[in-house]
Amino acid sequence: MARSKAFFLSRMLDLKSLYGTALRTAGPDIEVLRPEEVPYPEKIRFAACWLAEADSFAAYPNLELVMSIGAGVDDLLSNSKLSSETAIARMRDPHQAALMAGYAAHEVLHVSRNFAQFAASASRAAWEPLPMQAPEATIVTVPGNGTMGEAVIRILRGLGFTLRVACRTDPDRPIEDVSYFSGADGVIRAAAGAHFVINILPLTQATEAVLNSTLFLAMAQGSWLIQIGRGEHLVESDLIAALDSCQLAGATLDVFHAEPLPEDHPFWHDDRLRITPHIASASVPSVVTEQIVTTARELREGAPLSFGVERARGY
Repeated sequence: MARSKAFFLSRMLDLKSLYGTALRTAGPDIEVLRPEEVPYPEKIRFAACWLAEADSFAAYPNLELVMSIGAGVDDLLSNSKLSSETAIARMRDPHQAALMAGYAAHEVLHVSRNFAQFAASASRAAWEPLPMQAPEATIVTVPGNGTMGEAVIRILRGLGFTLRVACRTDPDRPIEDVSYFSGADGVIRAAAGAHFVINILPLTQATEAVLNSTLFLAMAQGSWLIQIGRGEHLVESDLIAALDSCQLAGATLDVFHAEPLPEDHPFWHDDRLRITPHIASASVPSVVTEQIVTTARELREGAPLSFGVERARGY
């Protein structure tokens, strides 16, 4: 049996420890190495990675394919050391969409149902019910209508919220009772008067810094941002200004410009923010190994890439 050589790259995770055993079982024809274990870099054609260092690929002159073990590939698309001829692939894990939807629903419910206030009351042994409003009175805008965006939209629509979606083009199969806003100004139009904005956009040149003062001013006063896209979507200084002016009541942040978020970053000490360490969703290990094996075999056999990325679109 012919064996393909692949290797793992990440500045944050030991990917071989996480996935190596499962890969040996799922793909005995795939030899997986850490960079320091690669004896002949010129023989490497395939790399699986997660947030690799910018110059990580320079030592591999014959690299033909790089695969992200997550949904995001913006760091690969923008890497000047990675040849434009090198194909890019990414995970497409249906479980990620469900996990992302659960995270988004949890945050919307936590804020809209005042659970933080109830926790504070409970800490004082105080019985303090608060008035409620009908779910449809809360407008939730979701920029992003891919697999994850659609999962978020469906779960929140099922909970009765009023849903608006900002998307690049109108969907072929729109969800009933959901309003869609397409075109260059779709995000701003969808966000007008919204009580929540849940960002799930891919990172492209068109979406970088999309979470800015203009967007925040379009939202309802006292609204809430849920940022589960990419760190580069958010203009951090604009967020702080919107919080200080009370235009936004708060924000849930799961992704950041720098990850891990530095210990001295002011976000850690801002009680208007709910911070999580990039865990809104994650690829299930069995799916990661299956898709890495499939992609490595497709490369070896010259077959079309099932999980390939269109460079022009950015996803």
